[in-house]
Amino acid sequence: MMDVIDQKKKMDSDDTHAPQPETGQRESGTGGRFPRGFKGIAVALAFVCLFTLPTALRAAKQKSFDITKPPAEEKAPDFVLSDHRGKRPVLIIFSTTWCTFCKAEIPHFKSLYATYAQQGLEVVNIDIQEPKEKVAKFASQNQLPYPVLLDEDGAVSGVYEIRGVPTMVLVDKNGMIVCRQCRTVESVLSSIMKK
Repeated sequence: MMDVIDQKKKMDSDDTHAPQPETGQRESGTGGRFPRGFKGIAVALAFVCLFTLPTALRAAKQKSFDITKPPAEEKAPDFVLSDHRGKRPVLIIFSTTWCTFCKAEIPHFKSLYATYAQQGLEVVNIDIQEPKEKVAKFASQNQLPYPVLLDEDGAVSGVYEIRGVPTMVLVDKNGMIVCRQCRTVESVLSSIMKK
């Protein structure tokens, strides 16, 4: 048995000319079997997985939502819409002051208001999670003719499943969502305003 061990040592020393560590010692700089830093990366990866997995699982349970297809009518979540139910349709615009697309859409939103408010459409802008003073200044600077409400904690945008801004949600007079981010909001408005 001694011959086998001696031959293995001889083969190892022939393959690499570097000195071999003595029995019971680790090679310096490698930390054993794994490269240096591997243990830290593995621990960090475990923490990331631990904290992101619950969020990923919640997101997986959410129903899918395709903004390119009009949804089947669904009841609009109630926050202040109960004042309008049975009376008039409501166009809800979810936005923020920092969103460049929201700013670019303001002329379109004003045009919708000018065209359909006289026919009974209520337009409401809901600003998501921003300070009251900042939103008031933004509304004044842009001369928004429709009410601007604050969703201070994101609860309303969460209930409406808002995934980006600007997002328009059109609710008919019966409180049913008839359009989410529809590209042809004018044609949908024309049809529901005739009813």
